[in-house]
Order: sequence, then C-alpha cells, then structure tokens
Amino acid sequence: MPDDSFLAGLRHFKEEYFPQYQEEYRKMVADGQHPNTLFIGCSDSRIVPYLLMDKGPGEIFMVRNVGNFVPPFSAEFGYHGTCAAIEFAVLNLNVKDIIVCGHSHCGAIRALYQPPTPEAVHLNKWLELGQAATLPVALSEAALRRTEQRSIVLQLQRLLDYPMVRERVEQGTLYLHGWHYLLEEGEVTVLDIQSGRFVPVADAGKEAHTGEAVLASRYIY
Repeated sequence: MPDDSFLAGLRHFKEEYFPQYQEEYRKMVADGQHPNTLFIGCSDSRIVPYLLMDKGPGEIFMVRNVGNFVPPFSAEFGYHGTCAAIEFAVLNLNVKDIIVCGHSHCGAIRALYQPPTPEAVHLNKWLELGQAATLPVALSEAALRRTEQRSIVLQLQRLLDYPMVRERVEQGTLYLHGWHYLLEEGEVTVLDIQSGRFVPVADAGKEAHTGEAVLASRYIY
C-alpha cells in the first residue's frame, strides 16, 4: 500500500515551503546554479546536509553514496555518478570547496569488517574503496570511529588524483575539507592539518585545505 505521507509532504512543500522561496527558485532558474561547495556525503538516512550546514536551496552541490567514498580517477572504473559529479562541480560549477563528510555508526565502515553478502555484487566491489582504511585489530566501537576517520582521509587523498582537483588545489583556488559527523552528539569534527587529527570545530587551527597537507596527514598511516 502506498505511503500517503509522501503525497502529503509534496502538498506541504507546494503550499507552505515553496511560496517562501519562490522568488529565489525563479532567480536560480533564470541565472543558473552557482554553489560554492561540493559535499560528498554518505547516503545514510540520518544525514541531512542542508540542516547540518544551515544552508538553503542552491548553496550546495551534493553527491551521496554508500560510505562517502571517492572512486579512483580512471576511465576503467566504468560509469559512475560520483566521478561525474566531481568533474561537473569543479569544471562546470567552479566550486571553491570540496567537503568529504563521514559519520559515526556508518554501516559501510562496519561492513568492511564483515563477510561479504554474496548477492550484493555491486556493494562488495564498492566497499573495496574503503578497505585501505581498516585496522588490524579486534572490532570495537573505537576501531570503527577511527576507521571512519581514516576513510575520510583516504577519500581526500584519492580526490587529489583527479587532475582538475589537484591543479586547482595547487593554485589555491580549491580547498579540501575532511569532516566527521558524530550523530549522537550533533557535532562535526574537522581534520586539522597541524595535529593530523579530527578535532572539534572550536579547537581547529586550520583545516586540510591543501593537497600537501592531506597527503602529509599523520592520521591514516
């Protein structure tokens, strides 16, 4: 049986929400979109980027997938929306910031430590993108938190293999950020390049803005 709440939600958007932003939507249609930020996040239903970042329509170009992974820059990887989104954001939209946002209690990270599901052929292949972040230790919540953070750094490093990303990072026109969202605390910790650790926003000296800083991070290895 269909979920009537979907239709109710659509009516609420049209009648209550859209009128508040009608002029903005029309302007964005006429002038096109001009977001400054590419947000690479997990598909987890508990992550709401616009709410998390206090942003509105037109401010974030977003790509979400299982585990907030970044595929290698290689035509051999096949058709992939994440690769295309990165290229479009950088080459067409000229974004100034790329955020890789992981989170606590991530199912994809936990799956890295579990036997693969035979039927999930695409998922099993996809999870290989996070395998290098795993630790040779007994599974624990502490190990999972650290693996989540290590994976964020791994994806930032992989971003630098995209020529258009590396070129702009080296020119100082594009900045990379690693975020770890603690669901149960409502807090985002950021990769601090001076300490090589994820720290609360208030304690961060400088985020991982440059390619050299990401590659030199002491956290993942």
